[in-house]
Amino acid sequence: MTGPETLDVARDAIWTIVVVSAPLMVVGLVVGVAVSLVQALTQIQEQTLVFVPKILAMFVTLVLALPFMADALHSQMMRISSRIIGG
Repeated sequence: MTGPETLDVARDAIWTIVVVSAPLMVVGLVVGVAVSLVQALTQIQEQTLVFVPKILAMFVTLVLALPFMADALHSQMMRISSRIIGG
């Protein structure tokens, strides 16, 4: 495998990681900001209040986005294996 091909594989792998992790990161960000806003508005400064909604929201997102994530990972693996087979 030449240098440009290696860089293409690495770039595709990094992009796949970004695409696969984006739904969970976005949901974690939105829920965290929403809970922080509620805490600031109500003057409730409980540190553990953030964790339960964020864990539940990320679990639901993981269940819903798992087929999409698996498909993205599967297509990345097919691209890598075709490059390996192709030489």
